[in-house]
Amino acid sequence: MSDQPVLHVRGRVLAGPDDVRDELWVIGGRVSYDRPAGVRDVTAVEGWTLPGLVDAHCHVGLGPQGPVDAATAEKQALTDREAGTLLIRDAGSPSDTRWVDDRADLPKIIRAGRHIARTRRYIRNFAHEIEPPDLVAHVAQEARLGDGWVKLVGDWIDRDLGDLAPSWPRDAVQAAIAEAHRLGARVTAHCFAEDSLQDLVEAGIDCVEHATGLTDELIPLFAERGVAIVPTLVNIATFPSLAAGGEARFPRWSAHMRRLHERRYDTVRAAYDAGIPVYVGTDAGGSLAHGLVAGEVAELVTAGIPAVDALAATSWAARAWLGRPGLEEGAPADLVVYESDPRADVRVLASPRRVVLNGRVVE
Repeated sequence: MSDQPVLHVRGRVLAGPDDVRDELWVIGGRVSYDRPAGVRDVTAVEGWTLPGLVDAHCHVGLGPQGPVDAATAEKQALTDREAGTLLIRDAGSPSDTRWVDDRADLPKIIRAGRHIARTRRYIRNFAHEIEPPDLVAHVAQEARLGDGWVKLVGDWIDRDLGDLAPSWPRDAVQAAIAEAHRLGARVTAHCFAEDSLQDLVEAGIDCVEHATGLTDELIPLFAERGVAIVPTLVNIATFPSLAAGGEARFPRWSAHMRRLHERRYDTVRAAYDAGIPVYVGTDAGGSLAHGLVAGEVAELVTAGIPAVDALAATSWAARAWLGRPGLEEGAPADLVVYESDPRADVRVLASPRRVVLNGRVVE
Protein backbone atom coordinates (compact mmCIF):
# COMPACT_ATOMS: atom_id res chain seq x y z
CA MET A 1 0.00 0.00 0.00
CA SER A 2 1.30 3.47 -0.92
CA ASP A 3 2.18 5.91 1.87
CA GLN A 4 -0.04 8.43 0.08
CA PRO A 5 -3.25 9.15 2.05
CA VAL A 6 -6.34 7.15 1.14
CA LEU A 7 -9.31 9.33 0.26
CA HIS A 8 -12.92 8.27 0.41
CA VAL A 9 -15.00 10.48 -1.88
CA ARG A 10 -18.67 10.18 -0.97
CA GLY A 11 -21.91 11.68 -2.19
CA ARG A 12 -22.50 11.72 -5.94
CA VAL A 13 -19.61 11.00 -8.28
CA LEU A 14 -20.30 12.17 -11.84
CA ALA A 15 -18.10 9.71 -13.69
CA GLY A 16 -20.04 10.61 -16.85
CA PRO A 17 -23.09 12.68 -17.73
CA ASP A 18 -25.31 9.67 -16.99
CA ASP A 19 -22.87 7.61 -14.93
CA VAL A 20 -23.50 8.67 -11.34
CA ARG A 21 -21.95 6.67 -8.51
CA ASP A 22 -22.19 6.89 -4.74
CA GLU A 23 -18.49 6.86 -3.93
CA LEU A 24 -14.95 6.34 -5.08
CA TRP A 25 -11.66 5.69 -3.35
CA VAL A 26 -8.28 7.24 -4.05
CA ILE A 27 -5.52 4.72 -3.42
CA GLY A 28 -1.91 5.47 -4.31
CA GLY A 29 -3.07 8.58 -6.11
CA ARG A 30 -5.45 6.70 -8.41
CA VAL A 31 -9.19 6.21 -8.70
CA SER A 32 -10.75 2.98 -7.51
CA TYR A 33 -14.35 1.94 -7.13
CA ASP A 34 -13.41 -1.03 -4.94
CA ARG A 35 -13.34 -0.50 -1.20
CA PRO A 36 -9.78 -1.19 0.04
CA ALA A 37 -9.27 -3.77 2.76
CA GLY A 38 -7.36 -3.13 5.94
CA VAL A 39 -7.04 0.65 5.57
CA ARG A 40 -7.15 2.76 8.73
CA ASP A 41 -5.96 6.25 7.79
CA VAL A 42 -8.77 7.46 5.53
CA THR A 43 -9.70 11.05 4.73
CA ALA A 44 -13.33 11.57 3.73
CA VAL A 45 -14.39 14.11 1.12
CA GLU A 46 -18.09 14.60 0.46
CA GLY A 47 -20.13 16.36 -2.21
CA TRP A 48 -20.77 16.31 -5.95
CA THR A 49 -17.64 15.22 -7.82
CA LEU A 50 -16.48 15.94 -11.37
CA PRO A 51 -13.24 15.05 -13.15
CA GLY A 52 -10.71 17.87 -12.92
CA LEU A 53 -11.90 20.63 -15.22
CA VAL A 54 -10.30 21.32 -18.59
CA ASP A 55 -9.34 24.73 -19.96
CA ALA A 56 -8.71 23.92 -23.61
CA HIS A 57 -7.42 27.39 -24.50
CA CYS A 58 -5.08 28.77 -21.88
CA HIS A 59 -1.61 30.35 -21.89
CA VAL A 60 0.63 29.57 -18.92
CA GLY A 61 3.85 31.53 -19.14
CA LEU A 62 2.38 34.36 -21.22
CA GLY A 63 1.75 37.93 -20.10
CA PRO A 64 0.68 41.14 -21.84
CA GLN A 65 4.24 41.82 -23.03
CA GLY A 66 5.12 38.24 -23.95
CA PRO A 67 6.93 35.57 -21.89
CA VAL A 68 6.88 35.81 -18.09
CA ASP A 69 9.23 34.46 -15.43
CA ALA A 70 8.70 31.12 -13.70
CA ALA A 71 7.28 32.71 -10.54
CA THR A 72 4.55 34.46 -12.54
CA ALA A 73 3.81 31.31 -14.53
CA GLU A 74 3.50 29.39 -11.26
CA LYS A 75 0.94 31.92 -9.98
CA GLN A 76 -1.02 31.54 -13.21
CA ALA A 77 -1.09 27.76 -12.86
CA LEU A 78 -2.06 27.94 -9.19
CA THR A 79 -4.90 30.32 -9.99
CA ASP A 80 -6.23 27.85 -12.54
CA ARG A 81 -5.87 25.03 -10.03
CA GLU A 82 -7.85 26.95 -7.40
CA ALA A 83 -10.65 27.29 -9.95
CA GLY A 84 -10.72 23.50 -10.44
CA THR A 85 -8.83 23.49 -13.76
CA LEU A 86 -6.53 20.48 -13.55
CA LEU A 87 -5.89 19.93 -17.26
CA ILE A 88 -4.80 22.73 -19.59
CA ARG A 89 -4.30 22.73 -23.32
CA ASP A 90 -1.79 25.56 -23.56
CA ALA A 91 -2.74 27.10 -26.90
CA GLY A 92 0.53 28.86 -27.52
CA SER A 93 3.21 30.18 -25.18
CA PRO A 94 6.66 31.69 -25.74
CA SER A 95 7.83 30.36 -22.35
CA ASP A 96 9.31 26.96 -21.63
CA THR A 97 6.97 25.52 -18.99
CA ARG A 98 8.29 21.95 -19.00
CA TRP A 99 9.28 22.39 -15.35
CA VAL A 100 5.56 22.29 -14.50
CA ASP A 101 5.55 18.60 -15.41
CA ASP A 102 7.75 17.90 -12.39
CA ARG A 103 5.29 19.56 -10.00
CA ALA A 104 2.59 17.19 -8.74
CA ASP A 105 0.77 20.16 -7.23
CA LEU A 106 0.24 22.01 -10.54
CA PRO A 107 -2.24 21.32 -13.34
CA LYS A 108 -1.21 19.04 -16.16
CA ILE A 109 -0.41 20.88 -19.39
CA ILE A 110 -0.75 19.77 -23.02
CA ARG A 111 1.36 22.22 -25.03
CA ALA A 112 0.91 23.52 -28.55
CA GLY A 113 4.36 25.11 -28.66
CA ARG A 114 4.64 28.77 -29.61
CA HIS A 115 2.12 30.58 -31.81
CA ILE A 116 3.10 30.78 -35.49
CA ALA A 117 2.04 34.08 -37.06
CA ARG A 118 2.66 36.16 -40.16
CA THR A 119 5.30 38.88 -39.87
CA ARG A 120 3.93 41.92 -37.99
CA ARG A 121 0.47 40.35 -37.99
CA TYR A 122 0.07 39.44 -34.33
CA ILE A 123 0.76 40.68 -30.80
CA ARG A 124 4.41 41.59 -30.38
CA ASN A 125 6.63 39.03 -28.55
CA PHE A 126 3.97 36.31 -28.57
CA ALA A 127 4.69 34.33 -31.73
CA HIS A 128 7.20 33.16 -34.27
CA GLU A 129 6.62 35.76 -36.99
CA ILE A 130 7.41 34.31 -40.40
CA GLU A 131 6.44 34.31 -44.06
CA PRO A 132 4.60 31.51 -45.93
CA PRO A 133 7.70 29.76 -47.37
CA ASP A 134 8.85 29.08 -43.79
CA LEU A 135 5.52 27.83 -42.46
CA VAL A 136 6.07 24.10 -42.97
CA ALA A 137 9.46 24.17 -41.25
CA HIS A 138 8.11 26.07 -38.23
CA VAL A 139 5.09 23.79 -37.94
CA ALA A 140 7.42 20.78 -37.96
CA GLN A 141 9.57 22.41 -35.28
CA GLU A 142 6.62 23.15 -32.98
CA ALA A 143 5.08 19.73 -33.61
CA ARG A 144 8.27 18.16 -32.29
CA LEU A 145 8.46 20.51 -29.30
CA GLY A 146 4.77 20.38 -28.33
CA ASP A 147 2.53 17.73 -26.84
CA GLY A 148 0.62 16.79 -29.96
CA TRP A 149 -0.68 20.22 -30.99
CA VAL A 150 0.48 23.14 -33.12
CA LYS A 151 -1.05 26.64 -33.00
CA LEU A 152 -1.35 28.91 -36.05
CA VAL A 153 -2.58 32.49 -36.12
CA GLY A 154 -5.12 32.13 -38.91
CA ASP A 155 -6.13 35.77 -39.21
CA TRP A 156 -5.32 39.18 -37.76
CA ILE A 157 -5.70 42.80 -38.71
CA ASP A 158 -4.10 43.77 -42.01
CA ARG A 159 -3.20 47.40 -41.53
CA ASP A 160 -3.23 48.10 -45.26
CA LEU A 161 -6.81 46.81 -45.52
CA GLY A 162 -7.85 48.22 -42.17
CA ASP A 163 -9.64 44.98 -41.27
CA LEU A 164 -9.16 41.36 -40.30
CA ALA A 165 -7.69 39.24 -43.09
CA PRO A 166 -6.30 35.71 -43.52
CA SER A 167 -2.66 35.26 -42.57
CA TRP A 168 -1.73 32.43 -44.94
CA PRO A 169 -2.36 31.36 -48.53
CA ARG A 170 -4.24 28.10 -48.86
CA ASP A 171 -1.38 26.09 -50.31
CA ALA A 172 0.88 27.05 -47.40
CA VAL A 173 -1.56 25.95 -44.70
CA GLN A 174 -2.39 22.78 -46.59
CA ALA A 175 1.27 21.77 -46.71
CA ALA A 176 1.83 22.79 -43.08
CA ILE A 177 -1.15 20.88 -41.72
CA ALA A 178 -0.15 17.80 -43.72
CA GLU A 179 3.33 18.00 -42.18
CA ALA A 180 1.92 18.32 -38.65
CA HIS A 181 -0.30 15.31 -39.21
CA ARG A 182 2.64 13.34 -40.60
CA LEU A 183 4.45 14.05 -37.34
CA GLY A 184 1.45 12.99 -35.24
CA ALA A 185 0.31 16.45 -34.18
CA ARG A 186 -3.05 18.14 -34.48
CA VAL A 187 -3.36 21.74 -35.62
CA THR A 188 -5.50 24.55 -34.29
CA ALA A 189 -5.76 28.17 -35.39
CA HIS A 190 -6.73 31.51 -33.93
CA CYS A 191 -9.52 32.87 -36.16
CA PHE A 192 -11.79 35.83 -35.45
CA ALA A 193 -13.16 36.52 -38.93
CA GLU A 194 -14.89 34.61 -41.70
CA ASP A 195 -12.45 34.63 -44.61
CA SER A 196 -9.76 32.20 -43.41
CA LEU A 197 -12.10 29.44 -42.23
CA GLN A 198 -12.94 27.55 -45.42
CA ASP A 199 -9.33 27.26 -46.52
CA LEU A 200 -8.23 26.05 -43.07
CA VAL A 201 -10.98 23.44 -42.78
CA GLU A 202 -10.51 22.14 -46.31
CA ALA A 203 -6.76 22.00 -45.61
CA GLY A 204 -7.46 19.58 -42.75
CA ILE A 205 -7.34 21.71 -39.60
CA ASP A 206 -8.45 19.92 -36.44
CA CYS A 207 -9.75 22.82 -34.35
CA VAL A 208 -10.47 26.55 -34.56
CA GLU A 209 -10.08 28.92 -31.63
CA HIS A 210 -12.69 31.66 -31.07
CA ALA A 211 -14.51 30.88 -34.37
CA THR A 212 -16.55 34.08 -34.18
CA GLY A 213 -16.58 34.18 -37.99
CA LEU A 214 -18.60 30.99 -38.40
CA THR A 215 -21.49 31.56 -40.81
CA ASP A 216 -24.50 29.51 -41.84
CA GLU A 217 -22.61 28.58 -45.00
CA LEU A 218 -19.50 27.42 -43.15
CA ILE A 219 -21.13 25.51 -40.29
CA PRO A 220 -22.04 22.43 -42.40
CA LEU A 221 -18.41 22.20 -43.56
CA PHE A 222 -17.15 22.21 -39.97
CA ALA A 223 -19.73 19.59 -38.97
CA GLU A 224 -18.92 17.34 -41.94
CA ARG A 225 -15.18 17.45 -41.23
CA GLY A 226 -15.58 17.12 -37.43
CA VAL A 227 -13.61 20.31 -36.77
CA ALA A 228 -13.95 21.37 -33.13
CA ILE A 229 -14.29 24.93 -31.88
CA VAL A 230 -13.20 26.55 -28.62
CA PRO A 231 -15.27 29.77 -28.49
CA THR A 232 -13.52 31.56 -25.57
CA LEU A 233 -16.60 33.68 -24.92
CA VAL A 234 -15.07 35.32 -21.85
CA ASN A 235 -12.46 36.71 -24.23
CA ILE A 236 -14.96 37.66 -26.94
CA ALA A 237 -16.62 39.82 -24.28
CA THR A 238 -13.64 42.20 -24.66
CA PHE A 239 -14.39 42.93 -28.35
CA PRO A 240 -16.40 46.13 -27.72
CA SER A 241 -13.58 47.71 -25.72
CA LEU A 242 -11.03 46.62 -28.33
CA ALA A 243 -13.23 48.09 -31.06
CA ALA A 244 -13.55 51.37 -29.21
CA GLY A 245 -9.79 51.61 -28.79
CA GLY A 246 -9.12 51.10 -32.50
CA GLU A 247 -12.03 52.95 -34.02
CA ALA A 248 -10.22 56.18 -34.89
CA ARG A 249 -7.48 54.42 -36.85
CA PHE A 250 -9.29 51.31 -38.15
CA PRO A 251 -13.05 52.02 -38.34
CA ARG A 252 -13.71 49.08 -40.67
CA TRP A 253 -12.00 46.65 -38.29
CA SER A 254 -13.80 48.18 -35.32
CA ALA A 255 -17.23 47.74 -36.92
CA HIS A 256 -16.33 44.15 -37.86
CA MET A 257 -15.32 43.30 -34.29
CA ARG A 258 -18.61 44.69 -32.98
CA ARG A 259 -20.61 42.57 -35.43
CA LEU A 260 -18.71 39.44 -34.42
CA HIS A 261 -19.40 40.23 -30.76
CA GLU A 262 -23.10 40.93 -31.28
CA ARG A 263 -23.75 37.56 -32.89
CA ARG A 264 -21.43 35.53 -30.64
CA TYR A 265 -24.12 33.56 -28.80
CA ASP A 266 -26.06 32.80 -31.99
CA THR A 267 -22.82 31.59 -33.61
CA VAL A 268 -22.00 29.18 -30.78
CA ARG A 269 -25.54 27.84 -30.50
CA ALA A 270 -25.75 27.28 -34.27
CA ALA A 271 -22.46 25.39 -34.18
CA TYR A 272 -23.66 23.23 -31.29
CA ASP A 273 -27.01 22.54 -32.98
CA ALA A 274 -25.17 21.39 -36.10
CA GLY A 275 -23.14 18.85 -34.12
CA ILE A 276 -19.83 20.71 -34.14
CA PRO A 277 -17.80 19.71 -31.04
CA VAL A 278 -17.58 22.69 -28.66
CA TYR A 279 -15.06 22.81 -25.81
CA VAL A 280 -14.35 25.19 -22.95
CA GLY A 281 -11.41 27.57 -23.18
CA THR A 282 -10.84 30.91 -21.50
CA ASP A 283 -7.87 32.39 -23.40
CA ALA A 284 -6.29 33.14 -20.02
CA GLY A 285 -2.83 34.65 -20.26
CA GLY A 286 -1.76 37.65 -22.26
CA SER A 287 -4.16 40.30 -21.00
CA LEU A 288 -6.88 38.00 -19.64
CA ALA A 289 -6.92 36.71 -16.06
CA HIS A 290 -6.53 33.04 -15.18
CA GLY A 291 -9.13 31.07 -13.25
CA LEU A 292 -12.13 31.90 -15.47
CA VAL A 293 -13.25 28.39 -16.36
CA ALA A 294 -16.55 28.62 -14.43
CA GLY A 295 -17.39 31.85 -16.22
CA GLU A 296 -16.78 30.27 -19.61
CA VAL A 297 -19.06 27.32 -18.83
CA ALA A 298 -21.75 29.80 -17.75
CA GLU A 299 -21.27 31.69 -21.04
CA LEU A 300 -21.87 28.48 -23.03
CA VAL A 301 -25.12 28.01 -21.13
CA THR A 302 -26.07 31.61 -21.86
CA ALA A 303 -25.44 30.86 -25.53
CA GLY A 304 -28.06 28.11 -25.32
CA ILE A 305 -25.98 24.97 -24.80
CA PRO A 306 -27.67 22.66 -22.26
CA ALA A 307 -25.97 22.62 -18.87
CA VAL A 308 -24.92 18.96 -19.07
CA ASP A 309 -23.27 19.49 -22.45
CA ALA A 310 -21.55 22.67 -21.24
CA LEU A 311 -20.19 20.64 -18.32
CA ALA A 312 -19.07 17.90 -20.69
CA ALA A 313 -17.18 20.55 -22.66
CA THR A 314 -14.94 21.12 -19.63
CA SER A 315 -14.92 17.59 -18.20
CA TRP A 316 -15.82 14.22 -19.71
CA ALA A 317 -15.92 15.16 -23.40
CA ALA A 318 -12.96 17.55 -23.21
CA ARG A 319 -10.76 14.96 -21.54
CA ALA A 320 -11.68 12.33 -24.12
CA TRP A 321 -10.94 14.79 -26.95
CA LEU A 322 -7.51 15.51 -25.49
CA GLY A 323 -6.80 11.83 -24.85
CA ARG A 324 -6.74 12.11 -21.07
CA PRO A 325 -8.77 10.00 -18.60
CA GLY A 326 -11.58 11.18 -16.39
CA LEU A 327 -12.74 9.22 -13.37
CA GLU A 328 -12.18 5.75 -14.79
CA GLU A 329 -10.87 2.92 -12.65
CA GLY A 330 -7.12 3.34 -12.24
CA ALA A 331 -6.98 6.89 -13.61
CA PRO A 332 -4.94 9.56 -11.82
CA ALA A 333 -7.18 11.04 -9.14
CA ASP A 334 -7.70 14.54 -10.50
CA LEU A 335 -11.12 15.67 -9.36
CA VAL A 336 -13.15 18.58 -8.03
CA VAL A 337 -15.87 18.36 -5.37
CA TYR A 338 -18.79 20.79 -5.17
CA GLU A 339 -21.51 21.61 -2.67
CA SER A 340 -24.37 20.82 -5.06
CA ASP A 341 -25.15 19.28 -8.43
CA PRO A 342 -23.41 21.30 -11.20
CA ARG A 343 -25.82 19.83 -13.73
CA ALA A 344 -28.63 21.71 -12.02
CA ASP A 345 -26.73 25.01 -11.86
CA VAL A 346 -23.32 25.39 -13.49
CA ARG A 347 -22.62 28.46 -11.35
CA VAL A 348 -21.57 26.10 -8.56
CA LEU A 349 -18.33 25.57 -10.52
CA ALA A 350 -17.15 28.95 -9.26
CA SER A 351 -16.91 27.62 -5.69
CA PRO A 352 -15.12 24.26 -5.46
CA ARG A 353 -15.41 22.63 -2.04
CA ARG A 354 -12.30 20.50 -2.56
CA VAL A 355 -9.72 20.12 -5.32
CA VAL A 356 -7.84 16.82 -5.51
CA LEU A 357 -4.79 16.61 -7.79
CA ASN A 358 -2.77 13.44 -8.22
CA GLY A 359 -4.65 11.97 -5.26
CA ARG A 360 -3.93 14.77 -2.80
CA VAL A 361 -6.27 17.45 -1.53
CA VAL A 362 -4.67 20.71 -2.65
CA GLU A 363 -7.55 23.14 -2.01
